Amino acid sequence: MNAYSWFSKLNTLNFSKKSVLIIGGGYMTNEYLKALNELKINNITIISKTGKTIRDYCITNKIKLLTGGYKKHLAKLPRFDLVIIACPLVLTMNVLNDVLKYNHNNVLVEKPGSLFHSELSSMDGKTTSKIRIAYNRLTYPSLHKLKTLVKKEGGITSCRFTFTEWVHTIDFKKDTQIVYELFGIANSLHVISMAFNLIGIPKKMNTIQQGHLKWHKSGKIFVGSGISIQNIPFSYHADWDSSGRWSIEVMTKNNAYRLMPLEGLEVCPKGKTTWESIKLDTCFKDVKTGITEEIAVMFSNSKQLDSILPTLEEASKFNKIAEKIFGYDKIIKKLKHN
Repeated sequence: MNAYSWFSKLNTLNFSKKSVLIIGGGYMTNEYLKALNELKINNITIISKTGKTIRDYCITNKIKLLTGGYKKHLAKLPRFDLVIIACPLVLTMNVLNDVLKYNHNNVLVEKPGSLFHSELSSMDGKTTSKIRIAYNRLTYPSLHKLKTLVKKEGGITSCRFTFTEWVHTIDFKKDTQIVYELFGIANSLHVISMAFNLIGIPKKMNTIQQGHLKWHKSGKIFVGSGISIQNIPFSYHADWDSSGRWSIEVMTKNNAYRLMPLEGLEVCPKGKTTWESIKLDTCFKDVKTGITEEIAVMFSNSKQLDSILPTLEEASKFNKIAEKIFGYDKIIKKLKHN
């Protein structure tokens, strides 16, 4: 099944009889609610600590909101067709453990699942439930359109990507200190995972970290290169103390393609210097890209679509890659000993 074609027809599929439980009441819960509305899913229950930011939306749309936290309510609820865990990152694995105790067998965990690869891998294989990490950029129509194009041209020959963070926009009151100390995993991994989803994870990689920020000791400039398990050479660059944006560029024997922004797709044909936009067939343009797509994937019975979102073990590998890129070894050891 062609994922890009399937994504372009989501508005023709019927998800109205599905039931969804969301644990969490922040920004991402709002985004999931918008997506569920577009998919015409009305049987929704939300568990939140206070429900402060989503209460009005729930009242207007007649959504069941349970406040007081997941431990208070989880045992009393029936099994849902899908459970979405969108709570603060430092709580995610604890919530997942409790969700699995009550035999929910289809669980979507907001990215990156955990700051520690060992937490992700230790959960793998302990349950028969389907658990996927919600890397919504891996369900971008732009990514899957790109995959179809490069396949026709014999595959990707090389890749480069950037993940400069706009540190001046970060809300340092939103999360706990550990999230900012490992911000490359908490945030930059979204684009890093997308690049390696295209070319395969590294089998050899050289990394450099330089400088530091007050809140991010391992570095502020990150450059490196390597070769993937698909034998595709790659390089990357990020300077958190300067300007820039997330982007991925891949080359084939015929063209260069870039995702910049990641939601869009452009091509620069061989022999030319100008970039041309490629039209994408997408549904639900008013929803955060990739959210409706990943929810639909969780309801799909297709083995091909099921492999789009990473398992716990695959997500653990992404974390390991980020640990090397950002030089987090010493920080993680210190955090685990405290």
